Amino acid sequence: MAPFSMKCTSCGEYIYHGRKFNARKETTDEKYYSISIYRFYIRCTRCSGEITFKTDPKGMDYTCERGATRNFEVWRSNKGDGKDAETEEERLDRLEREEEERNAMVELETKTLDAKREMAIADALDEIRTRNARNERVGKGEEGLIVGVKDLRDEERERIEREDEEAARRAFMSETGDKVRRLGVDEDDGEGGGGNGFVATTAAVEDKAKELMPPPTFKRTVKKKKDFSAALGIKKKPGLV
Repeated sequence: MAPFSMKCTSCGEYIYHGRKFNARKETTDEKYYSISIYRFYIRCTRCSGEITFKTDPKGMDYTCERGATRNFEVWRSNKGDGKDAETEEERLDRLEREEEERNAMVELETKTLDAKREMAIADALDEIRTRNARNERVGKGEEGLIVGVKDLRDEERERIEREDEEAARRAFMSETGDKVRRLGVDEDDGEGGGGNGFVATTAAVEDKAKELMPPPTFKRTVKKKKDFSAALGIKKKPGLV
């Protein structure tokens, strides 16, 4: 595959960059530091003239040797002529500057990440403080509500007790306002107690209950059977006669 666009010096055929060839590879005796330099042999597609080029590790490119001339490429900026070729010291200075710029960018990215992390931590702390304050307010409010509910329950219980006492007092009072005494108290006890009004005895109460209750009867009564045919939807056929 052609590593660059070239023009054959024999017939003037243009060979574009990337065209495939069956090339022969040769290892030269030249070296750039410890990197070996290789030479390739190809033939022109029109006149079959031999074209050779070799690798250039220093410029990270290829160099055309014979059989063709390399076409003009803007990006190369005449480096092949040697006029504007970069020296070793300039190359080292350039790499050093690039490394410093890269380190500055890495430091800036690190500072940005640290600032983002600090902001996230501050936001989390603010959220925790807000939640704790809200929980504290809710807890105080719940305690106040519980105390208020307890007071209301106590007041309601006292009111119900007062109503029960008043109802019991009224139940044991007669129409004239006298207090009704218990059943089964003798007249002597009533006189000794100094109370006024009617005193009922147990015998009188029993006689009154017997008069009101009817005597029991042991007569057998025949119950009428219920007809469930209508409830079940069964219709009886009328007789033929």
